[in-house]
Amino acid sequence: MINYDSPPIIQSNGRPTKIKLAPIYSQKEAEEEEEEEDRIRSASSFFILEMGSHVSKQVERRKAISTEKKTLCDLHQNCGEEFPGCDYKPSDRKNWMAGINPEKVHINKIVWPGTHDSATNKIGFPAITRPFAQCQSLSIYQQLVKGTRVLDIRIQEDRRVCHGILLTYSIDVVINDVKKFLSETQSEIIILEIRTEFGHEDPPDFDKYLVDQLGEFLIHQDEHVFNKTIAELLPRRVICVWKPRKSPQAKAGSPLWNAGHLKDNWIDTDLPSTKFESNLKYLSEQPPVSTRKFFYRVENTVTPQADNPVLCVKPVTGRIHGFARLFITQCFSKGVADRLQIISTDFIDEDFVDACVAATYARVEGKA
Repeated sequence: MINYDSPPIIQSNGRPTKIKLAPIYSQKEAEEEEEEEDRIRSASSFFILEMGSHVSKQVERRKAISTEKKTLCDLHQNCGEEFPGCDYKPSDRKNWMAGINPEKVHINKIVWPGTHDSATNKIGFPAITRPFAQCQSLSIYQQLVKGTRVLDIRIQEDRRVCHGILLTYSIDVVINDVKKFLSETQSEIIILEIRTEFGHEDPPDFDKYLVDQLGEFLIHQDEHVFNKTIAELLPRRVICVWKPRKSPQAKAGSPLWNAGHLKDNWIDTDLPSTKFESNLKYLSEQPPVSTRKFFYRVENTVTPQADNPVLCVKPVTGRIHGFARLFITQCFSKGVADRLQIISTDFIDEDFVDACVAATYARVEGKA
């Protein structure tokens, strides 16, 4: 206990006395101060432990990513990337379907090269938010010219394209690019998937908008389409899959296709080997393309995770980006190549397109 008494003072008569001083603070206040110091010490210890735990987790994550990248590299070294028809390259990627022969190419034999989050080339603000959401650096038109044939478009209520909370141009830009490409080609079929982004509302009357814009090109929803050749579908060129969150789904015979006709199993991870193996697993569970009445997509992508310091898309998805040919090779090796249909990627490149076209060519020519 703190003694607040003053030292004795000798009076003039020689008798000692004490003068009571006002305390600087009370005993209660002193105890409260000690308790606060204890809380600070406890909080500091907790913070140090948490920081240590966080650092430890990040070290383990980096080790896991490094191990998984090595797993794919080792698989590539041991198995290579050769599959039936792998040496085939289209002479004109802009017209690669025409180059294979529209009379022979059945819709269910195509291995469709697609892009993930296709309309993000100008998402957000350059050098600020764009690196966290940009999955493609090319415009829709440029992607189609390079050979892309499946587009993945996310929109919000005002018909602007978005990726999460970040925005870019209007859907009109996408539609105009598609129509420009169609006007310059004659036999290229496109799968245009448009969905309302998670957490957003459907644009009002959007189905009517799509039909108004693309009506003359739309291939109507009909399960017989899967067994038809490109030539049998022409001059209609677009399979438009509209996936609203709340609005009614398109019915059979409609100009638009419903969500049940384009499926995938999205695995949200930044671990490349985990994604690669999951893609193979889920693909193996699908019916062969010869009997399937829906399109099935595999995404050769990995995704930044909130608990990891690397949040920019390009360096993360780069962990798996170069293994598309390896994936196709593994499909043949494991006996599931007859299930492969759509394979999509971030930052599409020519070799990715060539690999998909080569697998298509092999099917059409009876080599696979």
